[in-house]
Order: sequence, then C-alpha cells, then structure tokens
Amino acid sequence: MIAAEHIDLMGLDRAGCEALAAELGFKPFHGRNLFKWIHKHGVVELERMTDLSKALRERLAQCSHVRLPRAAEEQPSADGTIKWVLELADGQRVETVYIPEERRSTLCVSSQVGCALDCSFCATARQGFNRNLDVGEIIGQVWFATRKLGRPPTNIVMMGMGEPLANFDAVVQAMDIMQDDFAYMLAKTRVTLSTSGIVPNIHRLAEVSDVSLAVSLHAPDNALRDELVPINRKYPLEQLIPACRAYLRGEKRRRVTWEYVMLDGVNDSDRHAKALIRLLEGTPSKVNLIPFNPFAGSGYSTSPAERIEAFRLRLLRSGLVTTTRKTRGDQIAAACGQLVGRVQDRSRRSVVVPLDRASLTR
Repeated sequence: MIAAEHIDLMGLDRAGCEALAAELGFKPFHGRNLFKWIHKHGVVELERMTDLSKALRERLAQCSHVRLPRAAEEQPSADGTIKWVLELADGQRVETVYIPEERRSTLCVSSQVGCALDCSFCATARQGFNRNLDVGEIIGQVWFATRKLGRPPTNIVMMGMGEPLANFDAVVQAMDIMQDDFAYMLAKTRVTLSTSGIVPNIHRLAEVSDVSLAVSLHAPDNALRDELVPINRKYPLEQLIPACRAYLRGEKRRRVTWEYVMLDGVNDSDRHAKALIRLLEGTPSKVNLIPFNPFAGSGYSTSPAERIEAFRLRLLRSGLVTTTRKTRGDQIAAACGQLVGRVQDRSRRSVVVPLDRASLTR
C-alpha cells in the first residue's frame, strides 16, 4: 500500500486504515482509531489524534495526507437548501446539495465530474464528462457537509452529478464508509443509490451492498425512454425491471423508488400512466413524480400542477405508492437535474442543441 506518493487517508475505509497501521508496524486497532478520528470526529490533523502514539503519527505524516474539497461557492436558498460547489485537487468542480426537512435532512452527493449518459432533460448531461471521482472525493463531500452543519445528515442520496453505477467500486466503498459505525452510522435504508439503469451493475450491487435503490425511469415504454434516457437502448426495460426485482429479493418490506420527471406533453398523459401501471405490476414500487426543473436550452417545460396531480391519483388508484417531489433549491439551480459544476469535457461529444419537443411526444 505504501508508495512514493502519499496516501489520501480520506479515501481509506476502516479495513484500509487497519491495513495501513499494520503495514507501518502497529496494531490494526490503531488504524481503526485513525478512521474514527477522521470520519466520526471530523479531525484530520494528526497532532490532535491523541490516542495514536507519537511514533505512528510521525510515520503517517511521512506517507499520508488528507485531501479535502474546497468550497468554491456556497449558495443558500430561501427554502433552507444549500448548494456547495466543491473544487477538487485538479481544479474540477462538482456540486453537493443539502436539503433540510422537518424530521430529516438529505445530502445529495456527486459521483462523477459531469455525466456521459446524456439524458435529454438533465443539465448535468449537457456539460459532458471528464472523470470518475475517487473514494476520497465522494466521501469528502459527506465529511465537508457534516463539518459545515455540525452534524451528519440523516439521509444520503447518490443523486448528484454523474451515474453512480458507472463508478462502481469507488461508490460502493464510499457508501460502506457512510454506513460504518465508526463513521457516519447511516442505516441501509438511509443511503440511496440512484441509477439510470446499468443492468449488470445492479446485479453486482446486489452482491455487495443493501442500500436503497432508486431508478431514473421517466418513461413507461422503450421507444420514449430511448429518447429521454439513452442508456435504455443498451439495457431496455425488459432487462431493467427484472434486475430491480432481483435486487429486492428477500427484502419483503422494501421497494424500488422509480423517479419519473414530469415533462409537459411528453410523458404525462393518461395513456402514459396506464402504461406505467402495467410496467410496474408485480414489482414492489414507490413512484416519485418530479416536476421538471427548467434550464436554458432544455426544450422542455414542466407539466401543469393539475396534470401531475391527475397522474398521481391515477397511479394511486391502481395501488402504486406515489408521491410528488416538492421542488427544493430551484432558485439556486440545485434542484433535480440542474447540477452542472464545472466540467472540462473529455467525452468529445458534439454540441447538444435544444430538442424539438414534438418529436418526443407519443
């Protein structure tokens, strides 16, 4: 593990810290204490880690460091939402959003600089893609927010910039740290991973993690979803739905959360509602209807409130648990689908032009 380049302690899970301590000639429990100082107590200065021996602290100073994100911007909203634009060591920027509610608080965490999946209604996708975040850069967002707020959030959602399952190993390790009793102590039901539907990695996730699963669905049939969520062309609904059912196997009280952005005249008709009911039949589900959050050049508009409510009631009458997400942070472009950060695009995609909405109407 020890190399000429310093090790970023922020990116080590508990087992990694224990292995590092052992490699330096100390007992593994010293590594556990190191892990606890960083994540449970928020202490990154070695001299303050008083239950570590001076010899260990000296060795750690020689071979390691803690790389923290820097807040380039902090934007509070009138509804209590806070968006942080966090600058990484290479100058790239990602966005992290804190959403307070009466009895809970949610932190929306990014997993990539930009996104390569090109969902047509998402501002992040329009920025292109640069790279995956490493473990330290993902969990560093949680560390940063916890220190700023004076307490950890009650819930974390991997719903920020990027597709989490396209950065599988780093995201899984970061989520393990979120749930560790020596770190942020979040229950599996309080950590949610949101995916656009990379089917093989949904199966992989089921083997190594039991966090809650949310899926960006947005359409009840392949033809429309191919346009809105292009990954569907590779992993169509005939593969996605069974994979999600398999993820819940043995979890009788849990559901997949289906995220469904409401686009006026595109996916919000009674016909779409009926098709969605048929699609989800037999799958333990919660449908989260999301009023579209506009951004420049999107080519879309938000479904009227009465249309969203009619859609919701139609799903409810069928027995589907259905909620309408309250828009939070839209004043500071922190709402769902609005995160952009600052991305040096390496995807070499052509410039995306505004879409002709009529071409998507079914």
